[in-house]
Amino acid sequence: MTALTTDVKVLVIGAGAMGSGIAHVAAAAGHAVYLYDTRAEAVEKGRDGIARDLRFLAARGKLAETEADATLARVIPVTELTAARDAGLAIEAIVENLDVKQKLFRALEDLLDADAILATNTSSLSITQIGAALARPERLAGLHFFNPAPRMKLVEIVSGLATTRALADTLYETAKAWGKVPVHATSTPGFIVNRVARPYYAEALRVLNERAADPATLDAALRDGCGFPMGPFELMDLIGHDVNFAVTRSVFDAYFGDKRFTPSLIQQELVAAGRLGRKSGRGFYDYAEGASLPAPQSEPPQPGEAAVTVVGDLGPATPLIARLEAGGVIVRRVPGEGQGAGAARGWIDIGTARLALSDGRSASRRAHEEGFANLVVMDLALDYAAAKRLTLARADSCGHGAWNAVVGTLQRTEAVIGRLDDVAGLVGLRTVAMLANEAADGVLQGIGTAADIDTAMRYGTNYPRGPLAWADALGVPFVARVLENLRAHYGEERYRLSPLLQRVALRPDGRFHA
Repeated sequence: MTALTTDVKVLVIGAGAMGSGIAHVAAAAGHAVYLYDTRAEAVEKGRDGIARDLRFLAARGKLAETEADATLARVIPVTELTAARDAGLAIEAIVENLDVKQKLFRALEDLLDADAILATNTSSLSITQIGAALARPERLAGLHFFNPAPRMKLVEIVSGLATTRALADTLYETAKAWGKVPVHATSTPGFIVNRVARPYYAEALRVLNERAADPATLDAALRDGCGFPMGPFELMDLIGHDVNFAVTRSVFDAYFGDKRFTPSLIQQELVAAGRLGRKSGRGFYDYAEGASLPAPQSEPPQPGEAAVTVVGDLGPATPLIARLEAGGVIVRRVPGEGQGAGAARGWIDIGTARLALSDGRSASRRAHEEGFANLVVMDLALDYAAAKRLTLARADSCGHGAWNAVVGTLQRTEAVIGRLDDVAGLVGLRTVAMLANEAADGVLQGIGTAADIDTAMRYGTNYPRGPLAWADALGVPFVARVLENLRAHYGEERYRLSPLLQRVALRPDGRFHA
């Protein structure tokens, strides 16, 4: 299947931020674009926004002025749909209301040629349900751009029950020709990104609810430790709590109250108070003029130990050994029992303390079960060789001197050390494990392939790794063990193990990607 040629005219319905952004993308790719809205002032405002973006790109040297002028000239303002009856592709970007969208597509079906493609930019409504109002629902698909459309690479090509594969493939190739990174998805609540991303907010909110740390410290753990571009609390403030909470509620309701998607009472309270984030001036953080964002909690300097002993396999945390040695710490290595690829069952003896990568148990539970009181557990990091921050928690039985020895020794690596109260799985590990679990269920249920889901999360959310690629890097058996420990700790269905993740963990290669 090939992309639509540039002689095919594109109709974009809705001249708001999304609609005008999509029109910009299509016009930049060489198509004549009808930009439609019922209000002439909205069309004018949308086209003016495109002009500003083009001027900005030209001023930065990223676009020739002649090309900017030509792109803008291809954007044709219209306030009557009949003026765009020769369009071969219609993309709807209007209010998220099923009845309104169905009425529009019925009108487009009557107006446009029989071979014209109908596409919706909906982020939450069922493609199948929208198409049910059409005489030919097979000509409708989702073409879900992410805001801002000219800059965000990902486009989800969403097929409803009736959508033909040929049409979906044409849209896939067209999005690619427009400079985007397309993925195929099945019409299910949240599609790929808005479903798989739920744990990024949910787990941080859960840890906050347990008072393990303040939002700034949790944000820093995920941003500076795990490599996410923004922490979950600053991201929710940016998105808007009304929007983020509504999406969570929508997915929760659409999946008939599945506990994995349970909304947060904390976020519900913020919405009720009108603390919607940046747009209202206050959310988790205060954005009033003159206000400063709080600093994350960091442990004060401690002397640490000059020598440590690494026992067995540290798994994903192995690069920490070289980092300790570079900081002047003498490292002795001894074999451990029960080791294996990705097992992460080793630890580091530091003075009278033991430091181990979290496995989803609380430090206190693990200290009790392993019979070692001075236990400190470490959160996940994207790269232990370079992470700016390492986040720790200690068992209730761990003494202050033992804790300080661990902190001081790790400070020799020049990492900032953050502390959480003893919460199971800390914040980075449980978040990544739950993202991988949700992604695995997405593959199992045919929402997308492992490659498409990882691509969607990389380009739609700017995650440092796709969740399934991250599970491969950690070792899928290890991720499965973390989830099983979280479920045992909480006794909740929320942490049930995806059947596919469990199957992959039992395979000889234990990987989602070959």
